[in-house]
Amino acid sequence: MTQETSHATNARILAETHFEISEFLKLFSPLLKRHLIGEDRQRCFSRLALCEIMTILVAHQIIGAPNLKHFYQKIIWQYHRREFPGLISYSRFSGIAAIAVVPLTLYLRFRMEMSRHTGLYVIDSTPLRVCMNLRIPRHQVFKGLAGRGKSSTGWFYGFKLHLVINHVGELMNVFISAGNHDDRKPVLDLVRKLKGKLLGDKGYIKKKLLQQLMAQGVQLLTTLKKNMKPQQRTFFDRLLLRKRSLVETTNDLLKNYFQIEHSRHRSVTGLMNTILTALIAYTFYPTKPEMRGVVLQGAWFPLLRKLNKNSQNSG
Repeated sequence: MTQETSHATNARILAETHFEISEFLKLFSPLLKRHLIGEDRQRCFSRLALCEIMTILVAHQIIGAPNLKHFYQKIIWQYHRREFPGLISYSRFSGIAAIAVVPLTLYLRFRMEMSRHTGLYVIDSTPLRVCMNLRIPRHQVFKGLAGRGKSSTGWFYGFKLHLVINHVGELMNVFISAGNHDDRKPVLDLVRKLKGKLLGDKGYIKKKLLQQLMAQGVQLLTTLKKNMKPQQRTFFDRLLLRKRSLVETTNDLLKNYFQIEHSRHRSVTGLMNTILTALIAYTFYPTKPEMRGVVLQGAWFPLLRKLNKNSQNSG
């Protein structure tokens, strides 16, 4: 890709992102103003409009720049000042970016509401490290907020991102907690609007949680611990559990492409902006990971129930 083509692509992404966010803010802005104490007290003066601030933050993740500072100074400032006539310095921009946290939160919720209810979902949590383990005693930015937890890759200090996706990789719900938070606590809130099958790892095993989900219309399928007795499951359910790793691909995409995890945060609002914009950018990603070979008809698998019944009869 030539430099001219790259700038043209960036301009197109900026224009499309600005249009999407501006359409959303037409509905959101009146609601926001009704809850503000006062415009001058809630927002520092800036020549950049809220829509432009959100556009820059989200487009940075969609384009995949090394970091926000590079994107702002080397791409926006040098090649797209015409699109942002009220452009300010990066230090000033980083100071006012905090006003976008609430609008970005609602915009992410708006994007997730458009995800399809397919009846087949995967739940998982992934660590968001804020520093290396050797630097935990000296870390002060998230003192009292972050926690020390343990994942499949070892101990870490930071936060956890709990997320639920459908079988075609679309975000259904997310929850952010401290690193030492139990994975099972936010499950009921994450799936309160869902019905169908929910795939998870053995960290979600709990009899009471299983019963609560069944009463809600959600069947939780998990891998088994070594000391557990084998459970009688249909052939289709066993195949589905093999495809649970779909959510690991989503986590990898969020961390390695959208940079949802790094140790350069210097404020809580900076962390939240990074997480929110990465998740929003993921909802725009055209080739999300999906379960190949799984075809669902409706939300309650009428075709798959027939396959389950045939496999039981043949067994």
